[in-house]
Amino acid sequence: MREEDKREHFTECWLKAEPAVSAYVFASVSLFHDAEDVIQRIAQELARRFDEYDSERPFVAWALWVAKSRVIDHYRARGSNQVVLPNDLLGKLAETMAQQADGRNQRREALEACLEALTPKSRQVLDLRYVEELSAEEAAQRVGSTSGSVRVLLTRIRTSLAGCIERRLGMEHL
Repeated sequence: MREEDKREHFTECWLKAEPAVSAYVFASVSLFHDAEDVIQRIAQELARRFDEYDSERPFVAWALWVAKSRVIDHYRARGSNQVVLPNDLLGKLAETMAQQADGRNQRREALEACLEALTPKSRQVLDLRYVEELSAEEAAQRVGSTSGSVRVLLTRIRTSLAGCIERRLGMEHL
């Protein structure tokens, strides 16, 4: 893989994992500015060691494993044995956050697939309402319909998307 492709792949992985890593670090490190420093060190280490990452496994789990080590190092460097959470609890927290992040990724992927399956008109109405943030009345004017029919369509779309997402997630667990 070219160096530029590796950097792009790392950036994509980090952007998905960063919210879980940040939440973990902020829950583990009591001072805000210390937590920000730890997060920065984690990102740098992950970028430096990206060649070691096994792409068959979730990136967020690897990132949280590194984060756990850096949180422990942070407290050791401060000469403090006063870790906010015990090491075994830090490990459980990292594991739980990795599972939650994986679940959010699965839901997002299911939503993307379900959105692609919508009719062009349904997609247009959703975009007008939620991307352009138009009212039902304004969206109705754009598509040449009434605000009532747009509201009904939006309700049906949301119901359809919820069902589609649940079916897709259910299929993944079979």
